[in-house]
Amino acid sequence: MPEKRKVVFANGEIYHIYNRSVGNLEIFTGFREQQRALELLDYYRFPPKISFSKYKNLPKDVRQDYLQSYRKQKPFIEIFGYALMPGHFHILSRQLTEDGIKIFVSNFQNAFAKYFNTKSNRDGSVFKNSFKAKWVENDEIFLHISRYIHLNPVTSYIIQLKDLSTYPLTSYPYYLVRKSDSIVNTDFLSKIIGTSKKYQMFVENQVDYQRRLNLIKSKILE
Repeated sequence: MPEKRKVVFANGEIYHIYNRSVGNLEIFTGFREQQRALELLDYYRFPPKISFSKYKNLPKDVRQDYLQSYRKQKPFIEIFGYALMPGHFHILSRQLTEDGIKIFVSNFQNAFAKYFNTKSNRDGSVFKNSFKAKWVENDEIFLHISRYIHLNPVTSYIIQLKDLSTYPLTSYPYYLVRKSDSIVNTDFLSKIIGTSKKYQMFVENQVDYQRRLNLIKSKILE
């Protein structure tokens, strides 16, 4: 059997990033773990001058000065979408600097694993060694993957569809309110599909979503 071709990460290209916990460990279930993961997604988009744990321990005024300085750097990636599931995560992002995705994922996973192990009084790996990634070839695939990511909690029976618009563990709510200061770049998708209402209809008005998903499964990691 021929060896599966590895994804080559290129600046300016968009990728669907995915990884799972070891042994189906539930890692994003408690509020504190969820909040920490979201903070780490935001923090490690940029090259860190200090670890997030050290940043959190800075005095408030020093922390604010540091944040302003560190945010002036070019980010590793920009994020278009995410979903935190109990035992895995999905991130839709564009690489902006050389090896930016690899560095970002490594920083995020290592920081969260350290936090989770300390809080849970455990040792060992939290995530599988190698994350998976799929190159997003065009705008149509981008739209389908964004919907797949945002609907993950619904199709996994974690929440009902009516609760998705306010569910904090996906980036979907950002697309409905278009926050200019969010960690999510909503402009790119909006230029493809138009208004927030159109995207909401695209995501939510798909009764036969699971059947349609089979048509594009080769473009998705699962």
